[in-house]
Amino acid sequence: MTPSSSLPDPGQRLSEPNRRADALMEEDVAWGGGTDAARDGEQLDRSERAALRRIAGLSTELEDVTEVEYRQLRLERVVLVGVWTSGTSQDADNSLAELAALAETAGAMVLDGVVQRRDKPDPATYIGSGKAEELRDIVLATGADTVVCDGELSPGQLIHLEDIVKVKVVDRTALILDIFAQHAKSREGKAQVALAQMQYMLPRLRGWGQSLSRQMGGGGSGSAGGGMATRGPGETKIETDRRRIREKMAKARREIAEMKTSRDVQRQDRRRHKVPSVAIAGYTNAGKSSLLNRLTGAGVLVQNSLFATLDPTVRRAETPSGRLYTLADTVGFVRHLPHHLIEAFRSTMEEVADSDLVLHVVDGSHPAPEEQLASVREVIRDVGATDVPEIVVVNKADAADPLVLQRLLRTERRALVVSARTGQGVDELLALIDEELPRPSVELEVVVPYTQGALVARAYAEGEVVSESHTEQGTLLKVRVHEELAAELRGFEPAGQA
Repeated sequence: MTPSSSLPDPGQRLSEPNRRADALMEEDVAWGGGTDAARDGEQLDRSERAALRRIAGLSTELEDVTEVEYRQLRLERVVLVGVWTSGTSQDADNSLAELAALAETAGAMVLDGVVQRRDKPDPATYIGSGKAEELRDIVLATGADTVVCDGELSPGQLIHLEDIVKVKVVDRTALILDIFAQHAKSREGKAQVALAQMQYMLPRLRGWGQSLSRQMGGGGSGSAGGGMATRGPGETKIETDRRRIREKMAKARREIAEMKTSRDVQRQDRRRHKVPSVAIAGYTNAGKSSLLNRLTGAGVLVQNSLFATLDPTVRRAETPSGRLYTLADTVGFVRHLPHHLIEAFRSTMEEVADSDLVLHVVDGSHPAPEEQLASVREVIRDVGATDVPEIVVVNKADAADPLVLQRLLRTERRALVVSARTGQGVDELLALIDEELPRPSVELEVVVPYTQGALVARAYAEGEVVSESHTEQGTLLKVRVHEELAAELRGFEPAGQA
């Protein structure tokens, strides 16, 4: 076994030894007439448009035989396939590289990756029947047991492509759902993932052999072995499965709604005490949990894998000026995040919509950070958080290209470069959070009797104390507080101000 690290020679034939899927580089579409080439203009060569293009460097196949034998026991061996419909060649490569990272996170071994240039995916087999046959040759040559497609396939596309390649076919949505299922730890997270999986599976149920047979119809008491009382169409096995899934989905929605109520109570409690809230949002593996740990010392799981965080973590933090606020780590987003997941995790993502400030973390070392920003903002729009102020935090500055960092700082109105690993830029970020958090609207100068120490404590916890001194009558405070607390403190204003 040797990893596929470079593009094959398009002149070689598939039948030659030690060459995998080289026929994919050959032009297999007959073009007529010599004037066609002139009409192509500056577009891609037809051979490139028609061929599945190998993506170099995606193979995670291992060299050590003993390790390969060990991993084969627990890992699926996958071939990736994508359809490049728009953008540049680099965009297509980045998309398939992200799919490879998703597959590895799910526990798969990536053997090969190919991309086909098409105007749009084939409605029957995603890549077209001819290319599906060539994909079958790759599967045979690599010994793969699964094909992973970089898109959400319809039930018909899944069935037809599996019929041709003769191995299991998984689309991008199913892969992400599988990762979420592996990483969900809390009861709410597990219920949300289960609901999303059932929403995805419901239209994709299909019966095999006896599973399509009809159950016996109802009736009165019949003779042994059936008889007239058991005649009738009844309900097919697939209909029974769908009904049961719908019942489970309804139960999961009820459970999530109950857990959402508990989360809403916690949010209302924080709002009642006027504690500002900050939500950390961003692309998966951008370093959100690392940033949370750096800002609060929370000790949240940090892992160099996609979707390591599924259950939102809320921690108390303090600005440099001493103001308390909450910091919430949220689920990572990804390009083309499945709609089922957005719906299922809506209650979790509401942490972003209900916050006073969003720290939008982006991986500065990623090849296309602008795409990450756009993907996250699309989901933020879906959960109704477009009015929340945003600070773009360009993370991983220690590993990023300085030119990319400069480009991001030019294009983003409020952006800051940090490194959660080294601590670079974190002090500036804390100062900016202090500046951007909403401040109490009412300014007062009051003398609080020493018997009312609880009010002084509330002024510190819920407001902003400008100055404090002690007099014979009590504690002299200059404070900025919210209206509710101001109403309680006004009774202690000095006589000349009352």
